[in-house]
Amino acid sequence: MYISKKAKVGSNVKFGYNVIVEDGVTIADNVSIGHNVVIRRDTVIKEGCVIGDNTVLGKEPFKAAISATTEKRELPALIIATNVTVGANCVIYRGAVLKDYVFVGDLASIREDVTVGEYTVIGRGVTIENKTTIGRYVKIETEAYITALSTIEDYCFVAPEVTFTNDNFLGRTEERKRYFKGPTIRKGARIGANATILPGVEIGEDALVAAGAVVTKEIPPRKIYAGVPAKELKDVPAEQLLENQSYYRG
Repeated sequence: MYISKKAKVGSNVKFGYNVIVEDGVTIADNVSIGHNVVIRRDTVIKEGCVIGDNTVLGKEPFKAAISATTEKRELPALIIATNVTVGANCVIYRGAVLKDYVFVGDLASIREDVTVGEYTVIGRGVTIENKTTIGRYVKIETEAYITALSTIEDYCFVAPEVTFTNDNFLGRTEERKRYFKGPTIRKGARIGANATILPGVEIGEDALVAAGAVVTKEIPPRKIYAGVPAKELKDVPAEQLLENQSYYRG
């Protein structure tokens, strides 16, 4: 185990074997760190967090020569707030912020310039690309792919294997870079398994996208869309609206 003399470690912190803690890291009280964890410089881990085995925190992004969304610049430190749980074999980049009570499943990847709101669940194997904002009480389930430049507001549900996209030109022409934009998912919207959401599409509050749908245009609030391409099916039933759920806190 290596813990830098320039790191700050609180009381009752538990370390597994072969942990590396670099310069400037701050670890608050009552944190549990698994085996083979690497905590890169300046990372902040607040009280009560649990970090699973083989996870890397505060990783610097590598920039490919042809990358269109990754910037070479100094990023702020990774911030992991109070009582966050991060599973095994995760990679969370420098410049991300995970707020209180976030849960991150095993094998997840969260890039730089990403904010994840309180009580949100990031499922096993989920990828969240850079410059993305995720609200409170969101559930993103196993193997979903959230592309760069996306927005997911509070209380949204994203089922397994959902794919967000942000490039209508599929990597051709320099002009495409002017139009990069991920989807925007408004408060309380739900997306079914294996759905694909095209670049820049907005899904309205409390709308529902059926499993396997391909969403090519804006979806109004409180509507159900299904099919390829997705078309309006009916209204979301009143008993399913977010405002009528016992767990909804506004």
